[in-house]
Amino acid sequence: MRSLLPLLQTSAKNTNIRESFSFQHRPFSPLPKLQPTTSSSPPPQPPSEGAFNPRFSNFIFEATTFDIDMGASGEKTWDEEEQQKETSKAASLDLNDYTVIREGEAEILMHAKNEVFYNKTQVNNRDMSIAVLRAFIAKRKLEHEAMLSKRMKAVAKVSDKPVDKTEAPVESISEAEKSNGRYEASEEASEHEPCSTSEKLVDNIEEKSRGGLKPPRVLEALSASGLRALRYAREVEGIGQVVALDNDKVSVEACQRNIKFNGSVACSKVESHLADARVYMLTHPKEFDVVDLDPYGSPSVFLDSAVQSVIDGGILMCTATDMAVLCGGNGEVCYSKYGSYPLRGKYCHEMALRILLASIESHANRYKRYIVPVLSVQMDFYVRVFVRVYTSASAMKNTPLKLSYVYQCTGCDSFHLQAIGRTVSKNTSVRYLPGFGPVVPQECSDCGKKYNMGGPIWSAPIHDQEWVTCILEDVKSMKDHYPAYDRISAVLTTISEELSDVPLFLSLHNLCATLKCTSPSAVIFRSAVINAGYRISGTHVNPLGLKTDAPMDVIWDIMRCWVKNHPVKAQPPDQAGSVILAKEPVLQANFARAVASLSKAQAKKVARFLPNPERHWGPKLRAGRQITSKHVSLLGVDAVNGASNHEEDSDEPAAKRKKAEDLTAS
Repeated sequence: MRSLLPLLQTSAKNTNIRESFSFQHRPFSPLPKLQPTTSSSPPPQPPSEGAFNPRFSNFIFEATTFDIDMGASGEKTWDEEEQQKETSKAASLDLNDYTVIREGEAEILMHAKNEVFYNKTQVNNRDMSIAVLRAFIAKRKLEHEAMLSKRMKAVAKVSDKPVDKTEAPVESISEAEKSNGRYEASEEASEHEPCSTSEKLVDNIEEKSRGGLKPPRVLEALSASGLRALRYAREVEGIGQVVALDNDKVSVEACQRNIKFNGSVACSKVESHLADARVYMLTHPKEFDVVDLDPYGSPSVFLDSAVQSVIDGGILMCTATDMAVLCGGNGEVCYSKYGSYPLRGKYCHEMALRILLASIESHANRYKRYIVPVLSVQMDFYVRVFVRVYTSASAMKNTPLKLSYVYQCTGCDSFHLQAIGRTVSKNTSVRYLPGFGPVVPQECSDCGKKYNMGGPIWSAPIHDQEWVTCILEDVKSMKDHYPAYDRISAVLTTISEELSDVPLFLSLHNLCATLKCTSPSAVIFRSAVINAGYRISGTHVNPLGLKTDAPMDVIWDIMRCWVKNHPVKAQPPDQAGSVILAKEPVLQANFARAVASLSKAQAKKVARFLPNPERHWGPKLRAGRQITSKHVSLLGVDAVNGASNHEEDSDEPAAKRKKAEDLTAS
């Protein structure tokens, strides 16, 4: 048993402790005066544990363990009291107030009073995250093996050369290994050791390869019920410790209850803490291989600490549900949260993805770090990005090359991008300079209207097609393990066919609405673009969206040729469509069907945009709010009536409850 002497010495004035423990009074004897020591005299030794210290009272406590005195007095120990509390809490748990919800291999107990947030719609989000996490573990293992192989080859080259004994051996260790505790510095070789430096390096590398990588640590910063953390622990092979945080005491209690409910595997891998996620991530820098942010609303307040908590080469998963802000409903609010101004256009959901990526990059740059997006998706009512975080002061200089401002015409659908920075290469040196501008005149060259300017946004690729292909293959091979297989496989299939290097997209229906003409089929329009020598693809954000590297003057020339074959009624001359059609096309479009006008998925008739599986498939009420009849349109009649049946002391008027019952009857 642990000694209580330090505790009792610091708490000598506590009356309760003084009564519970026996102590002996001894007369105080002054310490002898210390004589100055000489160089030959030994240094003073620290007092042994339990020795008398005159700074405290002149009492020496005799009790050393809880068992001796407290057991003798018949009082309960601290462990027994905690066990009794847990037992009483479990006894007071009424299972009739809870519903068992199963998703994947995890089960949670959900209270009927909306005490802890849970949204069934987010099964798509959780399934996609599990798929990306599996791909990350596989990629991480391959990268580790490649690094060891490269290091072995380097050591082999060094062993072939004569070694200068005056030079100290230097072994290149990546920052990722240091930050994640993968690297242990080897002791310096003794002069009497017979083995050479190269042999020691080889032995060190072989020892590391035998030990292998440590399992990745995962931080779920906003866990709520803990369902996501439990699914990670139970479904992802090779996962390490999963730390679930929440700043709400009720949520932490629910998470701990669900951990026990899921058995020994969950108990051994998942731990729940009551903590502010921002403070926790700041106090644990570069400790987690995976950091998952899925807040209710904007993640902006968590980004600064999140980019510091990820190790080098780790992955940050981030969700934003404040789509009204990101899509231009409140531009000034978006600028204050994310540092970018949004534009209202058909591409606004993709622009939301790119604004979020630009914001994460901005936070990472403050700590000489940068991001590499591997997957960015817009599903349901939110955007979700998966980025890897690295540290490099030199690579960070490329950030201005990956950001652009957007000029959107107010009269037509023309938009143009202006990069923030550029580079000039001379011999082996590279200079970073501001970008040229403006890329557009004051008035639109197509319709003569003014431009709105938005951004900056992330204009570099938002997907890594190698990752997307790997994730899609894994999902198809384990389709029974994904409750939302149909939806996430459809989204990944569409993403795999996107033009990753083309930011934003056009809407064919909007082009036709500007000209007041009938719309060509997507196949015909795609064929005209391909026959003109440009690339074109769909987008996972909008089933009517088209990504192309063709400039806007080519797009309008194709539409002018279409209108010549399909005339429109005369329009007022000051309208944007009239101005565009008044010009003769420079390019003569060829509408003959091209071979690549249909993607592989379209040719095979693979479903790419699926309807919602049920009604009221969308955002849910924030945890803790009382569910009333005014939430019928958001949650549905069954959910409202189910909550009202469990709410015994409800303050809701009877008229409102009757209204919900009437809706159910109808």
